[in-house]
Amino acid sequence: MKVQDHSASLSEVHQSVDTTGQHKSTWRRILAFFGPAYLVSVGYMDPGNWATDLAGGSRYGYTLLWVLLMSNIMALLLQSLSARLGIVRGRDLAQANRETYPAPVNFMLYILAEIAIAATDLAEVLGMAIGIQLLTGLPLMWGVSLTVLDTFLLLLLQRYGIRKMEAFIIALVAIVGTSFLVQLLIAKPDLSEVATGFIPSLPDDTALYIAIGIIGATVMPHNLYLHSALVQTRKIRKTHAGIRQALRINFWDTAIALNLAFFVNAAILILAATVFFKAGHTGIADLHEAHRMLEPLLGTKLAPILFAVALIAAGQSSTVTGTLAGQIVMEGYLRLRINPWLRRLLTRLVAIIPALLVIWISGEEKIGQLLVFSQVLLSLQLGFAIIPLIHFVSDKQTMGHFAIKPIVKLAAWLISTVLVYLNIRMVFNEVHDHIGGATSLWAQALLYIAVFAFIALLVVTVIYPFLSRYRQKGSARMHPTQITLGSLDAPSYKRIALALDFSQHDERVIANALAQGRPDTEYILIHIVESAPARYFGKEADDFETRKDQEQLDVYLALLANRGIAAKGVLGHRHRAREIVRIVKQEEADLLVLGGHGHKGIKDWLYGETVNYVRHYVHIPVLVVQ
Repeated sequence: MKVQDHSASLSEVHQSVDTTGQHKSTWRRILAFFGPAYLVSVGYMDPGNWATDLAGGSRYGYTLLWVLLMSNIMALLLQSLSARLGIVRGRDLAQANRETYPAPVNFMLYILAEIAIAATDLAEVLGMAIGIQLLTGLPLMWGVSLTVLDTFLLLLLQRYGIRKMEAFIIALVAIVGTSFLVQLLIAKPDLSEVATGFIPSLPDDTALYIAIGIIGATVMPHNLYLHSALVQTRKIRKTHAGIRQALRINFWDTAIALNLAFFVNAAILILAATVFFKAGHTGIADLHEAHRMLEPLLGTKLAPILFAVALIAAGQSSTVTGTLAGQIVMEGYLRLRINPWLRRLLTRLVAIIPALLVIWISGEEKIGQLLVFSQVLLSLQLGFAIIPLIHFVSDKQTMGHFAIKPIVKLAAWLISTVLVYLNIRMVFNEVHDHIGGATSLWAQALLYIAVFAFIALLVVTVIYPFLSRYRQKGSARMHPTQITLGSLDAPSYKRIALALDFSQHDERVIANALAQGRPDTEYILIHIVESAPARYFGKEADDFETRKDQEQLDVYLALLANRGIAAKGVLGHRHRAREIVRIVKQEEADLLVLGGHGHKGIKDWLYGETVNYVRHYVHIPVLVVQ
């Protein structure tokens, strides 16, 4: 773990996809932009949305389709604003918040963002576990436990870069979409009846409540953090024309991806309306019950299988994007970076443990309530993501010509007001139910305090950017003025450390190190002994491998001495990467040269990530020789 010393969002893949290549055709340059919105779109079709779609379709037929369409339009505007923030300012939402709000407010926003991500992961865990149970009959307890294994899948995807990850997510989205397309073909809905669902109407108060649930579950707060960072994986021309082109293409990318998500949600609602509502089963909102009823009502075993497969694919795709959002939130608010596998494991355990406890204590029948609770937690965070975003993209001082127009600003604030109101109403209903059932005055007092703190923080989030005199305006400007490169004096390295592994690669490492030095430079040759006795006894070990490594080190020193090069040798023991860091600091080296052997994927994980570890823990320049 370390304090991050650079400002790039998702730094390991920042600007890793070049959209400016002159050798590429126009279409290939355009296609290079496409991808981020598809990672975002999975949040709009995750298992947490399925219950509201099923409830709306089974109870009111096609009547609430217009609510899904309205939600999709809202989401399109907000996600395009998030992409605009990342493209123009080069900041993700968490970084922009850190630069604007005071530390106590940022800490609260960070905590709420982490809770929202944990709630999202909880819905994904439950959705995947239910899908596995429906497909295989595996008990829900085991299905929830198995979801921890996708931590390793994320690690493999991250090894191969952002484009491979995007391809994997698009494949899962295609599985979900195809599954529901086939189910709709089997159900054969009447398209003329489906079209009537786009005429706005609310038959009764229950329809209003379900509509609130659909809207509240559509816009996911972590997606706003995610999109503002993912667009920065594209390297664009930082000119007025280049930024405008990036904004235009990313808007189309967002529109296509979110319309695919709309198709999935609409397909769930239409399927429920065609199969359940018309058969008189108007109370179906549970995933288990929906799966059980598909076969007898459609007369085929394929439909429930496709339903379960789509549920697993939706849950799996959402887990990947949820972890990326968690990384963005932690690095942006705290400037703290931890290994992706540890971040993934912590997030997953926070989701798995409550699910396992509920199943163990109350049984599987309470899982539906836990899924609803996760959506309430998401609702709490939504306003704290939307409101700062609108502030940032409206600010002409930091956005310049690319600040949103007054009509867009008005629409954004209107959507924000509607969403925040609907989500606050949902939360207050839940709190009121809990207060009504609470027998302890202390419990009621705590709930009232929490509600008051929630409202106070929301007011501060809205008002502070208008009043703040402490924003770091200069750090976020697109084209800072008075840029200077200084004198550009070449550094003089007095002590250069070399990490050697006694292979054919050593010659290149030594040659590159000598190229960086001067006649008075001293070279520190480092080799780590990795024999079993050396790992256990450390420097006290005197085994055969330790002696042979010392002999080889002495040979290198003699060869350098014959050339008039001052050098010393140091053997390390036990953990390779930690020992290199320790010796570099002990010897007070001012440059480290080491070999990178180009391992990828599983090999990198198996053989260790020495270079990646070392560069995070030494505070001197590191030259990696491939």
